[in-house]
Amino acid sequence: MATATATPAQETTKKAPITLTPQAIAKVREIMATQDPIPAGLRVGVVGGGCSGFQYSMAFENQSGMMDKVFAFDDLKVFVDATSLMYLNGCIVDYVETLEAAGFKFENPQVKSTCGCGSSFSV
Repeated sequence: MATATATPAQETTKKAPITLTPQAIAKVREIMATQDPIPAGLRVGVVGGGCSGFQYSMAFENQSGMMDKVFAFDDLKVFVDATSLMYLNGCIVDYVETLEAAGFKFENPQVKSTCGCGSSFSV
C-alpha cells in the first residue's frame, strides 16, 4: 500500500514595496511612545496637493482600513492604502538630523520632479 505524505505549504513573505530605515523606525517608535493611547501603527500615504501635485503624508492609526495593505517593520505596523501604494513602490523613508533641520525624508524612484521647497512632487 502506497503512503502519501503531505508537505507543508511554504509560507511566502512578500517584500514590502516601501522601506523604512532603522533610523525612521526608531524615530516613529519614539514618537509613538509619547501618544496616549499608543497607536496600532503608522499610516504612510500620498495625498493630492502642493506645488507639484502630490505630497507625502504620515499619521498614526489605531486600525487598518478596508483597502489597506499592512507591512511589518520589526514590530512596527505600517498601513498603506491601495492608491498610495502605486506611488510609493520602491520608496525609502529615512529620518535625518542635520544642523539645519531634522525630519523624515522620502527617496522615491518614481518621482519625475519636485517643487522648489521639496515638499511636493509629481510622477
